[in-house]
Amino acid sequence: MSALLDSLAASFEGGGARKTALDAVVREGLPGPRSEAWKYTPLRALERRTFGPVDDAIAAFDPALLAGVPAPRLVFVNGVHDAAQSDLQGLPIGVTLAAECASAAAGDTGVDTRNHSDDVFANLNAALAHAGAVLRVDSGASVETPLHLVFIGAPSDTDRAWHLRHAIEVGEGASLVLAEHHIAAGEHRHLDTATLSLRLAPRARLRHARVHDAAAGATSFLRTDAVLAEDAEYRRLDLELGAALSRHELNVRLEGDRARLVANGVLLATGKRHLDTRLGVEHVARDTACDLTWRGIGAGRGRAVFHGGITIHEGADGSDANLSNKNLLLSEGAEIDTQPVLVIHADEVKAAHGATVGQLDPTAMFYLRSRGLPEMDARRVLTVAFVREPLRVVASDALRATLEARLDAALSSLVGDA
Repeated sequence: MSALLDSLAASFEGGGARKTALDAVVREGLPGPRSEAWKYTPLRALERRTFGPVDDAIAAFDPALLAGVPAPRLVFVNGVHDAAQSDLQGLPIGVTLAAECASAAAGDTGVDTRNHSDDVFANLNAALAHAGAVLRVDSGASVETPLHLVFIGAPSDTDRAWHLRHAIEVGEGASLVLAEHHIAAGEHRHLDTATLSLRLAPRARLRHARVHDAAAGATSFLRTDAVLAEDAEYRRLDLELGAALSRHELNVRLEGDRARLVANGVLLATGKRHLDTRLGVEHVARDTACDLTWRGIGAGRGRAVFHGGITIHEGADGSDANLSNKNLLLSEGAEIDTQPVLVIHADEVKAAHGATVGQLDPTAMFYLRSRGLPEMDARRVLTVAFVREPLRVVASDALRATLEARLDAALSSLVGDA
């Protein structure tokens, strides 16, 4: 028996396909250490916890938290749409953005209850989610001003759980810049799950930055499933900065010829945080390309887990796939587990992948110290330089400066925790 699953199931109301999906999850239970996909992320402690549901009341928080998030923006607080703090003024022509029911966010008229055998929390989300963000960009529309999706965790009288399903569709030849913020309005120990369904039509362009900076006690399980048509391009950056336990699965299918993915990220594991990222990129069509650059840092007793999987299917000739995952350990108590996986079933492809785990270069440290820098300042300079490379994927100077400031603020405390 799982106290976690029982508490989540207790808040369910209704029947039908959702109830069938939920019963299957409760019956199968959480994955254990023998599960290859979960062996580096134990769930025993979480399994013993219980969470109450959220209600329709908006949890209070300081609006100053949104000072750096301009319009257009859509805001959710503890899983509930906050219309008062959302601001859709200036939404470009050809773009619709709204908080809708989960069936709309699933992208069809029904509920997505497909069984993701490798992701129990995606199955829970399919059964329990009632709302989400729906964003659609008409064919030919061009959106250069970033749109913002904001998800705030705020303190409440008990530990709570919420579940959101989102959908994004970018039409043929359209372009969009999107910023996604997961932030805390105070200390809490809530649980949230979220799934994002993303489709890029032929020649569509999406620039997507996601910052996950949840409360130190929070737990998050997020999943993104993207499908790219011919000549579509998806460029994204993930900054994993917070939560006690967080896991994000990014699955991308390059289904159209010449589709391209550039997905970079930074994992900062400090204190006792556990950050888990799984990439699954599938090259299905000809002449597709992916470029993945990820950097990880472990300090204190933090643990970072990274799985970078690339599969080049039969017939996907001309594919070009590159994965680089480099990691720094700043303390003896930290741990980093990295697993690059490359599977090729096609001819005439280019592919390279690699991963490293090490410490700060003592020669570089000596050079900076010899120039008069105190040890902590020297460590900070080298650490900042190490994690800045993935941010090059962000084309907007203003957005990149905001992300750099958020990253630098997280690094200031991380280096001190080494």
